[in-house]
Amino acid sequence: MRENYITGVRLREMPPSDSYLSHLPLIKHLSAMEQLQFSKPVTFFVGENGTGKSTLLEAIAVASGLNAEGGSKDFSFSTRDSHSELYQFLTTIKTTLPKDSFFLRAESFYNAASYLDETSDLARYGGVSFHEQSHGESFLSLIINRFEGKGLYLLDEPDAVLSPQKVLGLLSAIHDLVKRDSQFIIATHSPILLAYPKASILQFSDDGIEEVPYRETEHYRLTKQFLDAPERFLKYLLE
Repeated sequence: MRENYITGVRLREMPPSDSYLSHLPLIKHLSAMEQLQFSKPVTFFVGENGTGKSTLLEAIAVASGLNAEGGSKDFSFSTRDSHSELYQFLTTIKTTLPKDSFFLRAESFYNAASYLDETSDLARYGGVSFHEQSHGESFLSLIINRFEGKGLYLLDEPDAVLSPQKVLGLLSAIHDLVKRDSQFIIATHSPILLAYPKASILQFSDDGIEEVPYRETEHYRLTKQFLDAPERFLKYLLE
């Protein structure tokens, strides 16, 4: 594809000292680097819970004009004003504007689906109410039917609602959209998703943010070790 729509982000200024943001390791890491670069058409954010993956992804979405709870630029619903203020201190480094964009997050997808049922022509989204499908089916259906290509797509932990088979379906959909000049930034815990070959993996930890090879991620190593010898792991954990 052409150059990424967003090639990186940088912290424009530090949050006020009385803001909870100023105490997050994520802010310290961003302030120590010139910019966090997105060099591939797919960028994965990985790391333990609480390391700032979703916080940064949400800030990129809001800074890009997308609804904090999910959706495109024309989504105007809000069930709870709970997103962080990080977007106010963040600069997204852009090249060209995408023709399409969408922020899809597992935890608030129910709210986005309700908004779509009430306000949209569902033919554009597969023709079936999302509430008449399972959570995972509706999540994947939206990506397959709604994402048009030449777009910027931000996904927050999509694997949380997908079976392993549906994760493979998501991989196929991502690859098809990448071939149609799309860029993805995805926060995930899925070792299946992380195997996508046209991706860079940015690992978030208390020590910093660094790009790591797939087989050096904890997600891959721990999953492989468990599958190679589940009895050994269970004996250690349960005895």
